[in-house]
Amino acid sequence: MSEQDQTRKNGRSAWKLAGMAFLMFGFAYALVPLYDVFCEITGINGKTDNSVAAESQQVDFSRTVTVEFVAYINPGLGWDFVPEVQKVKVHPGETRTIAYHAKNNTATSAVGQAVPSVTPGLAAQYLNKIECFCFNRQPLDAGKDAELPLVFYVDPALPEDISTLTLAYTLFSAKPEPVTQ
Repeated sequence: MSEQDQTRKNGRSAWKLAGMAFLMFGFAYALVPLYDVFCEITGINGKTDNSVAAESQQVDFSRTVTVEFVAYINPGLGWDFVPEVQKVKVHPGETRTIAYHAKNNTATSAVGQAVPSVTPGLAAQYLNKIECFCFNRQPLDAGKDAELPLVFYVDPALPEDISTLTLAYTLFSAKPEPVTQ
């Protein structure tokens, strides 16, 4: 094989490799929105429906569901983050309000973002958050604390065999929202 043929072959290989790298980057970039759509359709991985409760929501007083609350903190954030109650018993369709407590233990201002997860995964589509601190980033100045409200209800269509749900939040460090003019 001549030197010119080898150069052409090397050039084609380089273009193929660059194309593959571009496709891999595009796939990685599209993965998060695709994952969100998949979780929304299937209701797995604790993604919950953020729709507002219907005004005519019927409360099912014939049964009670236990909702447990858990908090995790991403290491290095330097915050305390705990639910004010560990669990509540609710009737499906009943709107309840609880709160989480967050405190910035660092010497600088920081912003946190809570990401929810529901178990069992099948129950995620039946836990409806009307108002949640997880919808927005939570800025806290150094040494300050905040009460973070959560208003929710469990849909009466929750399967009868599910009597306990666990709502877990993981708090991550987030960048401040960009200022718009």
